[in-house]
Amino acid sequence: MNFYIETVGCQMNVLDSELAAAELLSVGWTRADERKDANLILFNTCSVREHAEEKVYSALGRLKHWKTQKPGSIIAVMGCMAQREQTTIFKRAPHVDVVCGPGQIDQLASLIGAAAATGEQQIAVGVNRFENRANPHVVRDSFRLYDPKRLKETRPRVFQAMVRIMFGCNKFCSYCIVPSVRGPEQSRPPKDILNEIKRLADQDVVEVVLLGQTVNSYRYVEGEKTTRLSDLLVEIDKIPGIRRVRFVSSYPTDMTDELLQAVRDLPSSTPFLHVPAQHGANSMLKRMRRHYTVEEYKELVDRIYATIPGATITSDFIVGFCGETEEEFQQTVDLVRYAKFKNSFIFKYSERPGNEAARMMKDDIPEEVKKQRNNELLAVQNEISLEGSRSFIGKTVEILVEGPSKRETKSAAAEDALYEETASVEETLAGSAPSAFGQDDVQMTGRTACDRIVVFDGTRDLAGGFHKIKITDAAPFTLVGEFVE
Repeated sequence: MNFYIETVGCQMNVLDSELAAAELLSVGWTRADERKDANLILFNTCSVREHAEEKVYSALGRLKHWKTQKPGSIIAVMGCMAQREQTTIFKRAPHVDVVCGPGQIDQLASLIGAAAATGEQQIAVGVNRFENRANPHVVRDSFRLYDPKRLKETRPRVFQAMVRIMFGCNKFCSYCIVPSVRGPEQSRPPKDILNEIKRLADQDVVEVVLLGQTVNSYRYVEGEKTTRLSDLLVEIDKIPGIRRVRFVSSYPTDMTDELLQAVRDLPSSTPFLHVPAQHGANSMLKRMRRHYTVEEYKELVDRIYATIPGATITSDFIVGFCGETEEEFQQTVDLVRYAKFKNSFIFKYSERPGNEAARMMKDDIPEEVKKQRNNELLAVQNEISLEGSRSFIGKTVEILVEGPSKRETKSAAAEDALYEETASVEETLAGSAPSAFGQDDVQMTGRTACDRIVVFDGTRDLAGGFHKIKITDAAPFTLVGEFVE
């Protein structure tokens, strides 16, 4: 029996799909390369924006006839949308067999087995944290260790791996649904994290990405000892074979000097920080329930650049949030110009039932105004990104080669077009497509330590290695170079 997973959403969802695949492989399923060859289609979903959910419902609708024509086939929905919508999914798409929340991945295989055996719909979701205040800290099974051989089979690249160090969120931003669907903030024991990374290093993993909704809020207390992210980075740096460590996403108020100094001083820690600002006006930050001011965020930006040589910062922004005036929007433009982000992920506000903004605020910005502001801010960011990229022309950088580029072209602009297509948290992640320039060479891609994408002509056997590239051209999100080793 073959399964096929479609992933929509953030890196948390990408990791969840890897864990789900490992769970299915462990009970005898095999992975299909294409949807048409599968007996099980699993959607791993996102609830950050309404459009992301509607895309999934649309895809489910198109599968109704597929299931009729393929007796015994199974359709499953997991992830944040599964946790938020729950039985509503069965009502809107009666042909769905399984609904599984993000904290119940270890039950996925048994749910699918029960659906196949009985023909009855199966569901497993987390408890509602607001209805379970007496015991809000429900242990999340997604922390459990999986067979390292199985996980190696599920990763897109064997030399890179994501490691979850915490689960959930306690920030309760007024626009956000994550605390409801991912549950309360829970940090994983450091010994378990380090053991997992050691096992990954034994599998020749050279780069790990530490994941958490607010990853720099990581804090684990055991007796009198408290371990924070900076302490964790120190211990990871001691693991032989791990040459790069990144972490996403960070919350501004939890970016301590100790953490910045660890990033600066540890050889494996990379000078790349994703620190979402969300807005550039204090009035909007207060409405959004972000616990800092614009002045404090600017001070953080200055502190990052002063502490970490060559640091790059990326951010998230929401335009068109409830009551946003043109003046408030222009303050966001000013912040983007001030911070000189490598790039920013910019989203039009989308009301999500269940959070504070949906209950207490009016989504009163017209769609055309949201779109105009989105495009204006994107244009400003593209201008800044291009300036930053061009500063690399003529320089030689070291990159970790990831594999063939996704575009059959040498132009940075074309690679950028792909980046813009896949940058949104609601876009389905695409696989790499080979690109040939002659019989032996293909266009390869990799990343610098500061997370700059680099494309160059090379050979497939370079993937997984660290190599020097001289930069010859640049677009906002992509550098073009020549292999110099």
